[in-house]
Amino acid sequence: QVQLVESGGGLVPAGGSLRLSCAASGSIVSINVMGWYRQGPGKQRELVADVTGDGSAKYADSVKGRFTISSDNAKNMLTLQMNSLKPEDTGVYYCYLDYEGRIGEFYTEYEVWGQGTQVTVSS
Repeated sequence: QVQLVESGGGLVPAGGSLRLSCAASGSIVSINVMGWYRQGPGKQRELVADVTGDGSAKYADSVKGRFTISSDNAKNMLTLQMNSLKPEDTGVYYCYLDYEGRIGEFYTEYEVWGQGTQVTVSS
């Protein structure tokens, strides 16, 4: 059973920076996509940024130029560097993993979510 553990959330003033980390533990054959989603107060969960196993990154328009996603597939680690934070970045940030696992001789695609870490940006 693969689990994700997030860290790095907190309270920061507008214009500040935070770095989120996500560590995946368990049996992973290969990573398809790993990313960060967030859910602000009264809002739906939305994609912040993700990166494919071959390193192709994608960002929400609202964070382009401010956030940087990076992954270390050998260590099954994901980070999100968030700069120039705004109050509208406030929310719970969730790590997401889409991966290939193996049961016996069969390979299957799985998805797993972390429990979330709170990011609060004060104005």
